[in-house]
Amino acid sequence: MKWALYNLLFAAAYPALLPGFLLRMARRGGYAARFADRFALYGEGRFPCAGSYVWIHAVSVGEVQVAGQLMREWRKVEPDVKFCFSTTSSTGWKTAEKVVSPGDVLIYNPLDFPNFVKSAVKTIRPRAMVLTESEIWPNLILCLRRRNVPLFLVNARVSDRSAPRYRLAKWFFTDVFRCFSRIFAQSDTDRARLEAAGADPETIEVSGSFKFDAARRDAGKEEELSRGGGGGRILLGGSTWPGEDEVLLEALGDLDGVRLVIAPRHFEKADAVEANIAKAGYRCVRRSRGDTPSGGGKEVLLADTTGELMGLYALADVVFVGKTLCARGGQNMIEPCLCGKPTVAGPHTENFRPVMSDLLAAGAIVQAADADGVKREIARLFSDPALAAGLGARAKAAVDSRRGTVPRCVARIRETIG
Repeated sequence: MKWALYNLLFAAAYPALLPGFLLRMARRGGYAARFADRFALYGEGRFPCAGSYVWIHAVSVGEVQVAGQLMREWRKVEPDVKFCFSTTSSTGWKTAEKVVSPGDVLIYNPLDFPNFVKSAVKTIRPRAMVLTESEIWPNLILCLRRRNVPLFLVNARVSDRSAPRYRLAKWFFTDVFRCFSRIFAQSDTDRARLEAAGADPETIEVSGSFKFDAARRDAGKEEELSRGGGGGRILLGGSTWPGEDEVLLEALGDLDGVRLVIAPRHFEKADAVEANIAKAGYRCVRRSRGDTPSGGGKEVLLADTTGELMGLYALADVVFVGKTLCARGGQNMIEPCLCGKPTVAGPHTENFRPVMSDLLAAGAIVQAADADGVKREIARLFSDPALAAGLGARAKAAVDSRRGTVPRCVARIRETIG
C-alpha cells in the first residue's frame, strides 16, 4: 500500500516539476543525446559487460568528485573493476566524463517509476550499487533489494530541511533505509538522523566526510592558469550564488592592488554577473570568451568555464566560499583549504556541517555572520599577511590530517560484497 501511494504521489508531482526540468535542460544543454536513458532505453551493445558492473550514482559536481575518488581507490585494489556511473544533471555528466574509464559506462539515471527502474536493473544487472550523500530513490532501491543486489550509501548526510521530513515519513522510509547493506554517515548527527528515519543502527558507520579525500590539486591546470598574466594579489569567489558577486565587488573597492576572480556556481548566471561587474565600474574579463587580462586595476575575471576552479584556488591569495551568504547549504570549502589558502565563509554551511566543525575547531577557516562581516574578514586577511599565512597553513594541515576515509570504506564495501 505504501509503495502504491509513493508511486501515485511521484506520478502526480512529476508533471508539475517537468517545466522546471525542461527549462534547466534548455539553459544548460547536453541532455538530448542521452535523453532516452531516463526511460531505460539504452540501445543494443551499451552494456557489453552486463552483470559485472558496480553501479554508482551521483548528481552534483561535488558528489561526482566523491564518487570518482571512490572509483580510483577501488581500482587500486581491483584493477579490472568496471563501473556503471549514473547522474541526473548535465553538469554532473560533464564532470563524470573525467572520472570514468574506457571500460565503464556513463548513463543518465532512470526516472524513479517501477517499469523504468526494473528495465534498467534487468539490463545492467549490477553486482552492487553505491549511492552518494542523499540520493534516495525508493523504487530503484527496492528493485535492487528484491534482486539481492548489495546496496551502499556513502558520505551520507541528512540536511536540516530533510531531517523532520524523514521523521514524519518514518513509516515509509524505514523500509527504504533498511534495504541498504551498509550506510557510511558523515557525522554522529547524520547517524542519529538516519536512525530517526528508520535506518537499522547496525548498518550505519560514521566514516567522516569523503570530501577530505575527494579534493585534489590539479598541477597542470594551475600552471596553465598561472600564465594568464595580470599580476597582483587575488581575491577569489568560488562557486558563488546570485547576490554574492555584489558583496565581493563592494569588498574589492576597499582593497588596493587586489584583483577579483568570480567563478559562479551555475554558468548560465554568468551574464547577470557580468552585468553586475559593469555596474560596479569594472571591465569584465570573461574566461569563456577567451578575453585577455590587461593587468590593469579596473577589471574582474569571470571564470565561467568547467573544471578550472581547483586551479584557480591554487592561485588565489584569499578565497570566499559561495552559497554561504546569499543561499543556504554552502559549497565545498575543503578545496581551497587543501591548497593552503586563507578561506572565508558566510553563515550558511549546512551541507558541510561536520567539515565546518572540524575546520573551525582547528582554527583553519573564518566564518562571518553576514555580508559586512565577510567584507571585514577579507580586508583583515589582505592587510595582515602573517595572519593569512597562518590560517592557510592550518587549513592545509587540517585537510591532510583527515584523509583516509575513502580507502577504509572501499575495503568495507568489498568485504560486504564478498
